[in-house]
Amino acid sequence: MRLRVLALALAGICASSAWAMQPFVVKDIRVEGIQRTEAGTVFSYLPVKVNDTMTDEKASAAIKALYATGFFSDVRLEMDNDVLVVVVQERPAIAQIDIDGAKEFTKDNLKDGLKQIGLSEAKIYDKSLLDRAEKEIKRQYVAKGFYSADVTTTVTPLDRNRVSISFKIVEGPVAKIRNINIIGAQAFKEKDLLELFQLTTPGWFTWFSKNDQYSKQKLSADLEALRSYYLNRGYLEFNIDSTQVQITPEKQDIYITINVSEGSVYKVSDVKLSGEMLLPEEEIRSLISLKAGDTFSRERLTESSKKISDRLSNDGYSFANINAVPDLDKEKHTAAFTFFIDPGRRVYVRRINISGNARTQDEVIRRELRQMEGGWYSGEKITRSKQRLDRTSFFSDVNVETPPVPGTNDQVDVNVSVTERQTGSITVGAGYSSSDKLILSTGVSQTNIFGTGNELSLKINSGKVNKIYSVSFTNPYFTPDAVSFGYDVYRKDVDTTNLTGVVAYKTSTTGAGIRLGLPLNELDSINFCLAAEKTHLSLNEDQLTSDLADASTIARAQQYLDFINIFGESTTTLRPSISWSRDSRDSIFYPTKGMLQELSGEAGIPPGDLEYYRVTYRHQYLWPATSWLTFALGGRIGLANGYGGKPLPFFKNFYSGGVDSVRGYETSSLGPKNSNGDALGGNKNLVFNAEALFPMPGVKQDKSIRLSTFVDGGQVFGKDEKISFSDLRYSAGIAVSWYSPVGPLKFSVAQPLNKKEGDKIERFQFTFGTSF
Repeated sequence: MRLRVLALALAGICASSAWAMQPFVVKDIRVEGIQRTEAGTVFSYLPVKVNDTMTDEKASAAIKALYATGFFSDVRLEMDNDVLVVVVQERPAIAQIDIDGAKEFTKDNLKDGLKQIGLSEAKIYDKSLLDRAEKEIKRQYVAKGFYSADVTTTVTPLDRNRVSISFKIVEGPVAKIRNINIIGAQAFKEKDLLELFQLTTPGWFTWFSKNDQYSKQKLSADLEALRSYYLNRGYLEFNIDSTQVQITPEKQDIYITINVSEGSVYKVSDVKLSGEMLLPEEEIRSLISLKAGDTFSRERLTESSKKISDRLSNDGYSFANINAVPDLDKEKHTAAFTFFIDPGRRVYVRRINISGNARTQDEVIRRELRQMEGGWYSGEKITRSKQRLDRTSFFSDVNVETPPVPGTNDQVDVNVSVTERQTGSITVGAGYSSSDKLILSTGVSQTNIFGTGNELSLKINSGKVNKIYSVSFTNPYFTPDAVSFGYDVYRKDVDTTNLTGVVAYKTSTTGAGIRLGLPLNELDSINFCLAAEKTHLSLNEDQLTSDLADASTIARAQQYLDFINIFGESTTTLRPSISWSRDSRDSIFYPTKGMLQELSGEAGIPPGDLEYYRVTYRHQYLWPATSWLTFALGGRIGLANGYGGKPLPFFKNFYSGGVDSVRGYETSSLGPKNSNGDALGGNKNLVFNAEALFPMPGVKQDKSIRLSTFVDGGQVFGKDEKISFSDLRYSAGIAVSWYSPVGPLKFSVAQPLNKKEGDKIERFQFTFGTSF
């Protein structure tokens, strides 16, 4: 029989000190009332064990401990002949959570949000958490602009001490921004200022961008854009006095009012230098783009401070502090600026730590780094190291951090974190192109074999026009000084019978070559190649016979017959080539700035049968207009001819038109043609491109895909023709480029701008799959 109830409720805890009970020794402990909770769980939380002496203080501590678990809604302690009896009432468990009426969010997304606050199936039911859950769901809807959203919660008891929780959601209409008003703007038109904003009133594309829905974060960014616009145009005292966001009573329309004070335009009266100038004053001043007499610009002021800081970091002063202090003359509306230079202590790199490279050897990463351990810190070398790692193509992401070493003020570590991409592939059936039709390919390719950075590929590529069989190997660090070495063994068959833009012929070329690359500096390199080839040529007799019926066509086709008459159907070629390149782009696959120049030449020399030369120059320049928009200008020019009294082999002619040159015109269709309209190619080539590159909407962080708008121009000229800009063909359009798992992919839709009679148009063009 139970002799005494030690505590009836939590209030008893506070009064326990007033009890007058005899302490007793606990001979046993019994738990009553549990259904789901194990008795061992209760014992683990009890601060009282068998053979302990039970007192009022221990009873209070025991009740507190069991309540603190959150498992129980009631706890009592009783004594039965020196047996401590723990009587509990368990809280119900959540059997299921139902969400009804959610359209803007998926049920899984909402349940994930509830789980973060502790409310999920199989958890213990807690009414306080239910209140938080309602607020959390409403908060998520308010963040999406559903200010009238209503959430109703129903809790239904179930058997075995369980409950079912149901959330009924009435989303209501989303609130839209109906007007944004800027009060106090006089120097600029309000409509011009509103173009700086992401937030806007409903329009053609706001259904996609959602920019007509209020967002506190977007408004903050818009206000900063407005502030920057004024400060960069001399309004040094510009201020945003207040911002009001009002919602109508029906919670469907939002009105935003921004009050501003423009102030006056300030001119720069003087620029001074102060502090510890470790560099010559002339050099520092050359880094300052803000000069006396200029209209004040915060952007140029910040840029000048950064340039000075970056320059000092190249000499090891990575903690340099550059502070531009203004001295305002409010009557004359002028400002003098003093750049206070505090270089701090010179910093060196203690250790370089590399992480994330599961396959790639540390040596492969370290040989690309230009910052050395134990050397003075250099911001320029850090940046260059990251660019070189990006350009290896082994990594989808490269992150470099330089945290200070704890307890020091002159040391940093360089932490290089990489995310490896798949560099090997086994392919069977790779793709299709609008010119080559079906491309069947198979092979094994590994650009980072065994993590050494070496490249090995065995490839078979089959198409109606081009068939290639090749084995290639490249060691980019044949010597520690980055001299590369490689070799190629290949066979290439070309059959233009089914290509409508050229005269039909077939060639079969078997060859082998060795390659050697010499780096001149960080940006420049020279590559040498020596290859020997044997080529067999044959003409399409059916087409040739048909063409010979026309006297004009006979003259066009005669070059092929002349080639066979001079060299025969089989020829050998000893082909040395040399190329120089200068590449300062920040990335190969997703460049946003920098320049690429390539000058290459090849020749056929004795004792080979063919004697010719072929020179091409390519140039590409990229500059970022914004953080997401890049402009690119590019072009290439080519010149080829025979020498020693021998003609240029016709299969060494240049061709233009297509997805890789002048889009909108059929592949290889531009330039001289025969009477049937078939392209003959030429010995002179001129192509240029202008593009605006930007991320694919919705996947801005994906560096393998992006969009562009472009204008192309180009033409091929024959031996007896002069390069004439009036003969160039132009086009404009949009394009998608994607470095996909199966290789580069390009789509373009182009409109020819000056089509002439005889031109062959192909507005939509694409190529995908690996082309070797």
